[in-house]
Amino acid sequence: MSTPAARTIGVLGAGTMGAGIAQLAARSGARTLLHDPIPEALQRGAKRVVEGLQKEAAKGKLSAEEAQAAAARLQAVESIEALAPCELVIEAAPERLDLKHELYRELSRVVSEECVLATNTSSLPVTAVAAAATHPERVVGMHFFNPAPVMALLEVIAGMRSSDMALALATATGEAMGKTTIRASDGPGFLVNRCNRPFGLEALRLLGEQIADVETIDRIVRMEGGFRMGPFELSDLVGVDTGFDVARSFYELGFGEPRWRPSPIQARMAAAGLHGRKSGQGYYDYSGDGPHRPEDPEPPSASDPPADGEGLVVICGEGVLAGELRTAAAQAGYEVHSPQDAQRELPALIVECGLGGEGDTARGGPRVVLCDSGSLASLDPGGPSVGFHVLPPFQEAGLVELTRSEHSSPSAVARAERFFTALGKHTAWVGDAPGLVLGRIVCQVINESAFALGEGVGSAADIDTGMKLGMNHPRGPLEWADKIGLDHVLTVLEALSDEYREERYRPAPVLRRLVLSEHLGRDVGQGFFEYEV
Repeated sequence: MSTPAARTIGVLGAGTMGAGIAQLAARSGARTLLHDPIPEALQRGAKRVVEGLQKEAAKGKLSAEEAQAAAARLQAVESIEALAPCELVIEAAPERLDLKHELYRELSRVVSEECVLATNTSSLPVTAVAAAATHPERVVGMHFFNPAPVMALLEVIAGMRSSDMALALATATGEAMGKTTIRASDGPGFLVNRCNRPFGLEALRLLGEQIADVETIDRIVRMEGGFRMGPFELSDLVGVDTGFDVARSFYELGFGEPRWRPSPIQARMAAAGLHGRKSGQGYYDYSGDGPHRPEDPEPPSASDPPADGEGLVVICGEGVLAGELRTAAAQAGYEVHSPQDAQRELPALIVECGLGGEGDTARGGPRVVLCDSGSLASLDPGGPSVGFHVLPPFQEAGLVELTRSEHSSPSAVARAERFFTALGKHTAWVGDAPGLVLGRIVCQVINESAFALGEGVGSAADIDTGMKLGMNHPRGPLEWADKIGLDHVLTVLEALSDEYREERYRPAPVLRRLVLSEHLGRDVGQGFFEYEV
């Protein structure tokens, strides 16, 4: 028998999140009791709920009658004792453990022993919050994403002592509020915020190493990866100081986990008061009237067929990307040969996507080398090649990254640009490193997701759902890994680990085991998910 949603819901805390949660509760049909110990905050919060319902009605999401009925179900209560009849109380107080402990001791005195207490914390362990409750088994996490009335996702988090009944009630109530719910175990950042850690941290690492500047990193992430905004734009939106506080909290709660080490760049930006949009200056300047960055360009228009002497390309290697490049090059009018077929004619360009076997190489033309198994410097030391990297699916990428050394030949530089432009892609020149920019960021996000999966923090399906709905990723990281090919992802991570000699880049055991089992992703029918082949 399924657990019904709570019909009387208390919301403790009438700030932005509390008011948003109360709006959801009233809209779901539940009697909603909103409390804040500060009378002025309570009045503002109740007003914000009513205004939010009216805005939804104006946008056609609710009828005027539904909005009015929902507002009538809201009651602002001045004392915590008024929450006594609640079946569920959702706490949305500031992120201070001492304050939450005081509130949970009070709630335990006021509500019935059957009432479930839920914390909306995004940074404190649910188990630590529950320690002050008389019945910690009745305490769960309900992590709403901001703004709560708009974002589709709800994380329901199990503390170490949370009961199945309490989790079921929280889940049913979230679903009644119209949310897609995912389950997570307790731990730093729970599921979504944890899996998204490398999105910003790896970008900061790239910036610190001068692989690319802020604008280039963000443009690559948007145009090659399909993200709505780059990591530095996102940091400015959230608040650079807020992001730095979260990074320090993660590092502390993770007992110094190297993958979660904060960046000195964040510390300097926060100390300088460059906090992003709210301060008018962060990684971008928001002080003017115009946009903080130009619009991304449309894909290059289809070019003329390759000129005489430029129409033959040799594509070496196996794997998802090599196959996609062969298809795209043929569609663009190139004559595509394998190394074995290109023994007599001089190719215009040799594209190396790793070595697929003995003799799977070619000689005699300018060369562009896939930087997955190492940096260009390690793959062609002192040689004339150009490096490149792009993540499958190739047809969905709007940009290809290129890198060069002081030894790269002008002909390789020109031919590489010409080739990828003819395939309908923009190019961006960046510094040298395994995976270049997007490869490093996305492979680290995949790796963190694989760690979370292996540790039982959440299921593969919930990880992907959470990242798409909670973080607006264009696709789930584990689904993306299956499209890229798990061997490609592992190759990039191992190359980073080899080059930097840091625990930060150690591959997750579950990822390594899948590759060893030849569960390489969509192309073979099995990766993090199963597919029909």
